[in-house]
Amino acid sequence: MESVGSPALWVGFLAFVLVMVALDLGIMHRGQQVIGARQALRTTAIWVSLALCFGAGMWLKFGAKIGLEFLTGWVIEYSLSVDNIFVFVIIFSAFRIPQELQHRVLFWGVMGALILRITMILAGAALVQRFHAVLYLFGAFLLFTGLKILFTKEAEEEEHPEQNAMVRLAQKIIPTTSQMHGMKFFVEENGRRMATPLFICLLAVEFSDVIFALDSIPAIFAITADPFVVFTSNIFAIMGLRSLYFLLARWVGLFRFLKTGLGIVLSFVGVKMLLGIWDIHIPPAASLGVIVSVLVASIVASAVIPEKKE
Repeated sequence: MESVGSPALWVGFLAFVLVMVALDLGIMHRGQQVIGARQALRTTAIWVSLALCFGAGMWLKFGAKIGLEFLTGWVIEYSLSVDNIFVFVIIFSAFRIPQELQHRVLFWGVMGALILRITMILAGAALVQRFHAVLYLFGAFLLFTGLKILFTKEAEEEEHPEQNAMVRLAQKIIPTTSQMHGMKFFVEENGRRMATPLFICLLAVEFSDVIFALDSIPAIFAITADPFVVFTSNIFAIMGLRSLYFLLARWVGLFRFLKTGLGIVLSFVGVKMLLGIWDIHIPPAASLGVIVSVLVASIVASAVIPEKKE
């Protein structure tokens, strides 16, 4: 399908992303610092406001359908990115990364995620355009993933990121020091260039995003196949992920039913894709309503239902 994004729009949006990245790296988060809740809340509010304004602009320029597709895609990607936060907490704990260095790891993790998502989105768009039936494969995969989340006990899915095969392989290939060296990813020791634990932690963060992208990229294609809508909704979700981490990391244990909500969302999106086999299409407004309702219900349930004591 033809994208609503003209070359000028693509260039303009990429320039906007580069400016925001430069501001983030060069002005907002220079040096070692602990990102407090107030600063994280302010930055999260900025990214949410920018996404909503962009969605409103898409609505005004291209109509309600495109505007709703962007907003629905952004909500899906942003909610799925919350799942990344649970993993980031485990990764930083496993590698014993102090709070003042976590923002550096996440910044470069986000940069790697941007490149990865661009590649996967362009490849996915080309596949969908050439082989429409691939959408049904995406749907089956998402339904399987959603049901797996719903019926897999939390204890069974716990992972030890420091023991991940990719991380262990990297440690065998790349000379690594066991000592932290502030914000440095590499240091010179005895005339030899060595990777610090901060760099190995970054690799674990990047690998976790690869895993999550396998869910999130097919999910957005259930809403729209327009590359520009898919790309922009993903970028806004990823760019807001770091501030969301510092806002929610200390309270992740309170969202007990959020994983269940995400499982339901993925299952719903998978079913939505598979219904296309019978030419049944759920309107974007209805999809947005279902997704937001499920997520809100899971958060409310986490707050009001008391946790059972073992």
